[in-house]
Order: sequence, then C-alpha cells, then structure tokens
Amino acid sequence: MNTPIEFYFDFTSPYAYLASTRIDQLAAELDRTVDWRPILLGPIFKQTGSTPLVEMPLKGTYALHDLVRTARIFDIAYRQPDPFPVPTVKAARAMLWIKQALGSEKASEFAQRTFHAYFVRQKNISELQVVLDVAGSLDIDPARLARAIEQEDIKNALRSEIADAMARGVFGAPFLFVDGEPFWGFDRYDHIRKWIRIRAAPSPKP
Repeated sequence: MNTPIEFYFDFTSPYAYLASTRIDQLAAELDRTVDWRPILLGPIFKQTGSTPLVEMPLKGTYALHDLVRTARIFDIAYRQPDPFPVPTVKAARAMLWIKQALGSEKASEFAQRTFHAYFVRQKNISELQVVLDVAGSLDIDPARLARAIEQEDIKNALRSEIADAMARGVFGAPFLFVDGEPFWGFDRYDHIRKWIRIRAAPSPKP
C-alpha cells in the first residue's frame, strides 16, 4: 500500500463535496487510502485576502452554474444549499475528535454523511444539533461528542490543522497532496492519475 492521499476540505465547499464523492475511488485506483483533513477556509481566505468563489463578481455566477453542471456530468446528487456558505467549525471539530477517538474509517463516514446532509438534504450543518444527528446516525454518542468539541485540545487541534495547511500552501478546497505533490480542485483527479503514471515511468535514456 502506498502513502495516503491527504485530502484537505471545508464542509461548506461545494467542490470539496463533489470531490469527496469520488476520493475513495481515486485512492483505490492508486492503491492508497485517504487521510481526511478538515480545515476552515475562513482563516485561510483572511490570510490570503481572498473571498468565497460564489461571492466574486462574474466568477460567482459562473461557479453556481458550473457546480450544477459538474454534479450532472458525474452523476452526483446536488442541491445548492440555503443558507450558503455557513460556518463549519462545529462539524470540523467533531470530525477531528471522531478521527482521534474512533478512528479514520468512522471519521470518513462522518465526513461523507455531513457533506450529504448539507448538499443533498439541505440541513444547516452550522447547527450543533444537525452535526449531532449525523453522528448519531453512525452510532456515535451525541452527548459525548457535544462535550468533546468544546474541549480545548480539540479546538487547538483544529487551529493546528489550519496552520499546518497554510504552511503547506493550502489556499482552497479541495486540496490534495499525493506523495507531497499538491493538487487543487476536483478537476485535478485526472492530473493525479497521469502524474502518478508519468512519475513511475522510466526516465528516457540520454
């Protein structure tokens, strides 16, 4: 088994949601696992002077159209959420605690269901009860999780995750690292496949 694909995401990112529905398939093709790494784009945008794509003039209108089109092309269930975007600090902290306490597999299931709750079921994942309901659907004790996400170590873990992401050059979501090589966006999956093949090919003789 090769090193995991590091998958940085924010639960409010539509392109990260689309990418999340195909990341396990990509990893399987490359004989890898996925390291799901939740971040918050707000602090990153503040540091870089950026704004959410859908709020940009012209680009925002295009993005909203492209999201629906991309979901249709890849046969992914998608409904533009309202409200959008929303704060995802509770969901991100919950994800980190589940990953630490219950393991990566349970954490990835939580991530996928949280994305689905927001981008398909129209649930406001900024609300604590929605996050707890998603966790409960995975037989995770909601009361235990509610306490956990208020712990200082979990708050600090999320801060560290965001700081680490920015130190590595992460500026948006989804953002992936494959053997240390950075890729930004769902539309880079084919680039990843081809890059792996090119890198593995023998160097031409001089």
